[in-house]
Amino acid sequence: MSELQTLPTDASVEEFLAAVPHAGRRADGIELDALLRARTGCDPVMWGPSIVGYDRYTYVNTTKKPAYWPIIGFSPRKANLTLYIMPGFAERPDLMDGLGKCKTSVSCLYLNRLADVDREKLTALIDWSIATMRERYGVS
Repeated sequence: MSELQTLPTDASVEEFLAAVPHAGRRADGIELDALLRARTGCDPVMWGPSIVGYDRYTYVNTTKKPAYWPIIGFSPRKANLTLYIMPGFAERPDLMDGLGKCKTSVSCLYLNRLADVDREKLTALIDWSIATMRERYGVS
């Protein structure tokens, strides 16, 4: 089994976000960074070349070794703005109902633009995700 490839780096989050080619995605990334800094109380860290992560938790991976991952993060990708909601969405359909135009996978929320979603619902989803991850993994 190979080692985890996406690890924290010393790269600048600000420089990464400033270099996002798509102007709308860049602006949304900067806005989402400010929101996640405020909601987590943490400075972000680049995970690999394209994920902006906040705080971190330890879990045991399939090789039975401890591994680390941000408790919440995002990536301003070419196709969409991807927000990593680690607990997933199944537990909170109330927060997903009325959120707005988005798609989901297990732990990913895909947005075309922040303007497509209800900010209060998004903030509530973010707050729930952060609290849930900190409680489940003993992150303070």
